[in-house]
Amino acid sequence: MSKDKPARIPTPQPVRGTQDMLGDFADRFAHVVETFERVRRLYGFKRIEVPVIEPTAVFARSLGETTDVVSKEMYSFEDRGGESITLRPEFTAGIARAYITNGWQQFAPLKVATHGPLFRYERPQKGRYRQFHQLDAEVIGSDSPLADAELLVFADQLLKELGIAEGVTLTLNTLGDAASRDAWRGALVEHFEAHRSDLSDDSLARLDKNPLRILDSKDPRDRPVADSAPDIDAFLTGEAQDFFGAVTAGLDAAGVAWQRNARLVRGLDYYRHTAFEFVTDRLGAQGTVIGGGRYDGLIEMLGGPPTAAVGWAAGIERLAMLLGDDVIDNRIDFVIAVEDDGLLALAMRTLAALRGRGFATEIVASGSPRKRFDKAGKIPARALIAVGTRDGASYFNMRGDSELTVVADATIRALADH
Repeated sequence: MSKDKPARIPTPQPVRGTQDMLGDFADRFAHVVETFERVRRLYGFKRIEVPVIEPTAVFARSLGETTDVVSKEMYSFEDRGGESITLRPEFTAGIARAYITNGWQQFAPLKVATHGPLFRYERPQKGRYRQFHQLDAEVIGSDSPLADAELLVFADQLLKELGIAEGVTLTLNTLGDAASRDAWRGALVEHFEAHRSDLSDDSLARLDKNPLRILDSKDPRDRPVADSAPDIDAFLTGEAQDFFGAVTAGLDAAGVAWQRNARLVRGLDYYRHTAFEFVTDRLGAQGTVIGGGRYDGLIEMLGGPPTAAVGWAAGIERLAMLLGDDVIDNRIDFVIAVEDDGLLALAMRTLAALRGRGFATEIVASGSPRKRFDKAGKIPARALIAVGTRDGASYFNMRGDSELTVVADATIRALADH
């Protein structure tokens, strides 16, 4: 009588829209983060950490109940206490909440930066995931156009340090101050109402709540109406014109190239003045790699005092995809091949000494001693050290980077003498 085979346990699969990273892309991802951390220190931005989960109201208020992110894309759930909790879909709202609840007004103007995972339930595509990662930089508590300019120069230098600035264009627009925006909004509503029959269903839904968003609609039916809509320039107050002029003058002084895009908008009412995107055609339809703007009304909307603020975010995956093949050097500094087990102790002391001096070092000391050199040679390293004996005498053969081999030789001789 045969025994029944135990049921095969199904292998767990990753959640759709998430990714596991190993090797080259993980190194690219890390390189983007490391470069961001280095550049943000140059600009005096403090590191900030905020929770991955927030009360749903933080995002519902800040992103607008009618936006696709809130209505369709947020990962929200009720916790055991009955409170509605949301996995953060973006950084700015959580940072604004932290600014209010921690009383960080005393540090204004506050320059902060962070990076980490975000979550949106949307259709996965090239460079876009349901768990994705962003860099984020914010200046809170400054109403100076120089804050906008500094953030943009920061972003421009980040792209240059990553070696991906070529082919990426900074596009810039002004949304004006409150008076400018209200006047423009009224003119847009009048224009779109006159062409209701030509608009898509999505744009008709936006007409009452979010009419500015019709300007950047991707639906071909909307483009003729959107393209013929009035620009904001006719409605800018003198103060708003001066603000935008100061931002662009700061960019010109810093040598940052930019292009005006009068159709670049932010639909929510708390956005003011500067709106910008760094765009490329190297990622297909998803061409924005850094985007942001000034959001002077957000903190007040969340219950804080009126507070000027401006910031940007950048997709880490997208930046990593733009990196050239020669940007990442995966080589370690040394690999040690132990060809005689009698010298293992010396090789281990050498390994510890080199690592102690800050050199990335690996050791090959298992398997057939005859094959260890060949095995070590397959590990990407700037220098290879072979440790063995010949005719009763120990030998140390080194090849590779001349400066490193000198270091290794001196290290081994000092250890051997002791």
